[in-house]
Amino acid sequence: MAFPDLLEQYPELAEGIGGKLTANQPLSAVTWFRTGGPAQLMFQPADEDDLAAFLKKLPKDVPVLPVGLGSNLLIRDGGLKGVVIRLSAKGFGSIEEVGGNRLRAGAAVPDKRLAEAAAKAGLGGFAFYTGIPGGLGGALRMNAGAHGTETRERMVELTAVDRDGNRHVLTNEDMGYAYRHSEASKDLIFSSAVFEGVPQDEASIRQEMADVVAHRERAQPIREKTGGSTFKNPPGTSAWKEVDAAGCRGLTVGGAQMSEMHCNFMINTGTATGHDLELLGETVRARVLAHSGIRLEWEIKRLGEFGSQGAIEPFLGKEGEAA
Repeated sequence: MAFPDLLEQYPELAEGIGGKLTANQPLSAVTWFRTGGPAQLMFQPADEDDLAAFLKKLPKDVPVLPVGLGSNLLIRDGGLKGVVIRLSAKGFGSIEEVGGNRLRAGAAVPDKRLAEAAAKAGLGGFAFYTGIPGGLGGALRMNAGAHGTETRERMVELTAVDRDGNRHVLTNEDMGYAYRHSEASKDLIFSSAVFEGVPQDEASIRQEMADVVAHRERAQPIREKTGGSTFKNPPGTSAWKEVDAAGCRGLTVGGAQMSEMHCNFMINTGTATGHDLELLGETVRARVLAHSGIRLEWEIKRLGEFGSQGAIEPFLGKEGEAA
């Protein structure tokens, strides 16, 4: 499907803009699942000033959504209304040492690239990022973590631009971090952040990074079209254990499958639609609920309009029971 062209409706949006504007940009090209409909308008700002200037001009009733590397994202087949902001590596991909065992990094920096920069600087505490296949914007938003360490343990402060184009600086405390969650306003688009590590020799850091990579290659389907962990770990147990116990390892819906290698990972076997993937996820949630009484929460973000195949109810039914 295609949305009405926002640039035809609001031609002033393109005036004085240094970044790239694309109407009806297919989002399947920028998500790891390789599924989903288009963005009504995609904007790739040249820098933070460009982003602020664009947002100041954008009518307030037009939705705005930042999208990073697309690793933890399921776009529905009907696409996304409004403007998708995708930060460019050129404008938001720098990393610099700022003293005091700290690094400033742009929100478009891949997590593993921050780990590499920290290793070169002799700063420990970042090796966990080697195993997270996303960008720092998403890591900051959802408090991404792995191997016993979370983003909240490293982030000192971040800069952001709000819906009106105003700049803000938020401290770690301002973010209200919890497990895979922050209290930061959805209105904010993160542009950069300062992270703090601890002095450590580079050789030992690189051994930690190698251990993370080796574990990931052994345990996760990293060569598949996947979105990472599908569900958050419930209190007192692991999501994969509950998925497995409910008989969902290898379960398929259309071209979507719960991985045989790690059954908390959904994969696109090659022909999956966004509908297939979300229907599979809700089928798994319904079966786990019926088996153990546990209501798994999605870790993958599902966004956009449902397509021609229709909407999918949580747990496959409004009453939380499999249909």
